[in-house]
Amino acid sequence: MKKTQALRILEKEGVPYDVQEYHYDPENLDLNRIAQDNDLDIATVYKTLVLVGDKTGPLIAVVAGNHQVDLKALARVSGNKRVHMLPMSQLKEVTGYIRGGCSPLGMKKVFPTYFDQEAMNQSHIWVNAGIRGLLVQAKVSDWLRITAGVLANFAN
Repeated sequence: MKKTQALRILEKEGVPYDVQEYHYDPENLDLNRIAQDNDLDIATVYKTLVLVGDKTGPLIAVVAGNHQVDLKALARVSGNKRVHMLPMSQLKEVTGYIRGGCSPLGMKKVFPTYFDQEAMNQSHIWVNAGIRGLLVQAKVSDWLRITAGVLANFAN
């Protein structure tokens, strides 16, 4: 298993974690399929989305795989009038990550990070560990602490 920047940060911060390697199809990075293929509850597998606010610039939304971001709600909680997804062509340049391998930890810069409040229904959640094929699980409270994450209602 490759040690990613996200895993190094967790270790540096003393956060206990588990990892799950998974097989993926680069043409189909659907989280429902990944969760099902690896016997994981989709409500505990979170996707890391990079958006851009008209006032704040890039921001991170971490949301359960079985939910979608409500752009208006995320704009409201992040202090923006509008937010939109960062164009995929800019993802690596802005974050250092590629599609399907984006973690809320270890990006090129620290961006405002928002976790959907549904995360509080779980003790632990899985997020991408920074490369395709690797998930990392930690306590929700630890994710919030090490990302300086804000818990908010922005998904449906």
